[in-house]
Amino acid sequence: MEQTVSFAGKGISMSEKQKKDLVLFFFVIATVSLALGFSDGLFSNYFRDVYNVNAFQRGLIEFPRELPGVIVFFLISAVSFLGDITLAFIAQGIAAFSLFVLGFFTPSFGVMLIFLFTTSVGTHLYMPLRDSIGMSLAEPDQLGKRMGQFGGLTFACLTVAGLVVFFLFRFGVFSFLHKTKLTFVVSAAFYLLAMLLLIKLKLDVGQVRRKREKVKLIFRKEYKYYYLLAVVFGVQKQVIMVFGPWVLIETLGQQVDTIVLLGIIASTLGMFFMPQLGKWIDRFGVKKLLYADALSFIGVYLCYGLLAQSFNSGALATVGFPVILTCALFVTDRLSSQMGIIRTVYLKSIAISDADVTPTLSLAMMMDHVVSIIVAVTGGIIWISIGSQYIFYTVAALSLVNLAVAILVKEPRKAEFEALANGD
Repeated sequence: MEQTVSFAGKGISMSEKQKKDLVLFFFVIATVSLALGFSDGLFSNYFRDVYNVNAFQRGLIEFPRELPGVIVFFLISAVSFLGDITLAFIAQGIAAFSLFVLGFFTPSFGVMLIFLFTTSVGTHLYMPLRDSIGMSLAEPDQLGKRMGQFGGLTFACLTVAGLVVFFLFRFGVFSFLHKTKLTFVVSAAFYLLAMLLLIKLKLDVGQVRRKREKVKLIFRKEYKYYYLLAVVFGVQKQVIMVFGPWVLIETLGQQVDTIVLLGIIASTLGMFFMPQLGKWIDRFGVKKLLYADALSFIGVYLCYGLLAQSFNSGALATVGFPVILTCALFVTDRLSSQMGIIRTVYLKSIAISDADVTPTLSLAMMMDHVVSIIVAVTGGIIWISIGSQYIFYTVAALSLVNLAVAILVKEPRKAEFEALANGD
């Protein structure tokens, strides 16, 4: 039995088996998202509570955490003959083992950095594979819709995980001061479940989806704007992941339950925002959404800079409404970061060949992580030497590059989407 969807006046058939494969991948996304919800957003508080790091050290820690993003292209290239699904399975295994170690032990700072690195290897290895697998399973005419649904499901699972983490930290079941960091153990268990689901997915699609040839370094002039967006996002990402939360943690003294609660709010909003964003991509096109992406980053970081400057000068109190406003920016920034699906769909729409997608996603990740490492270290120096507000002002200025790209890119033509739908 087949379901036929209409696109550009033509029918695209999706068999029941393909639908089941897609549903199974939704379950993979759910379990990985739950694993992330129990670990990834909590590392800043883990570093402070267990190792008492300052802003400069927090920036330095990003080197081992972001380095896997630099080398992930070479990792995928070296073992690409295994296929995307097998590599995704291996990625979950690496993350699971590393988090089990961090959960059951409190290693020295140096040893912790090693397992932080290997955890990051697992999560970063999975990132381009997730998009590649997801787009290969999705209907060609509904890429935006499916990518939005993937993002919405991710946020839904992050919301569930966040609620559990919030209450368990609030009531003392979870604590980074305990010998066993149960939140990391739970995260590792979800990664193990994701491995089992990926085995099932591999068995289902492995016979009909051929393994890719060895990934080669591809740098095409046709993708220049995508590369540029990736580099700028490397700068923006450090504000999203490190310096934005650090305003709340260090400047405003907020604890882990507050950060988790804000994550819950962002995830809840994202459950509705991401599917709608996917529909907007299909309806309005990539170019218009790139404008929205650019303006959101510029606005958020200007506001962050003004607030940070006011807190540092004493013009604003570190309690009351200014804190609420900073929390609102934190949530908005988290939502803005998920607009990365716009860039992914843009790449898919301009790709010369489907074989270019995974290596280009991986190369872009390498680029943004090289920049991320530089920004993490220099940002920490700027924070403690001249003031945190200058980090945000600089990133707001750099985000003008997003706006320039939105102006320069051409909207993919309808004929190009027809060719994509037909597999040409």
